[in-house]
Amino acid sequence: MSALRYLQGYSAQVQQQVSELLLKQQLGNVLSQRYPEPVHAVQTDKALYHYTLELKRQYLKSSEPLSKVVFDPKLHVINNALGTHTQISRVQGGKLKSKNEIRVASLLKQLPLPLLQMVVVHELAHLREKDHNKAFYQLCQYMLADYHQLELELRLFLTWREYQADPTLSF
Repeated sequence: MSALRYLQGYSAQVQQQVSELLLKQQLGNVLSQRYPEPVHAVQTDKALYHYTLELKRQYLKSSEPLSKVVFDPKLHVINNALGTHTQISRVQGGKLKSKNEIRVASLLKQLPLPLLQMVVVHELAHLREKDHNKAFYQLCQYMLADYHQLELELRLFLTWREYQADPTLSF
């Protein structure tokens, strides 16, 4: 398995820079300088729900309501997803009712708040845009101007954590 599997969509230059930082044992230092306070206060499902609702209220007032927002310890293990958005539709009486749920990987409790925010913004964007298309990413950037930078940094954190756990991974 490659230590750079989270960076497969990035340029060879970015992958080379990350490889060098890993070999020099410097990636962790770079990330801790960028995020001196790695732990945040959003540690419970209730706190995550309120945090997500505030972002939704700020940017997506007219979108469908959320029925559930929780940390999920099984995410990241299944298909390396760090967040999921599901819409459950069911017939109730003569009407079609739908519920929107967001699940976020529990791993994000241990990472800096901006990285959790990036995943929450990503999942909220799915309330309006189901596919990962241009409109989807424009909406993400509307809600979080440095969305793409934070996505890269989240991938760097994941790379660093995985490499720490198994330094024999190949590049």
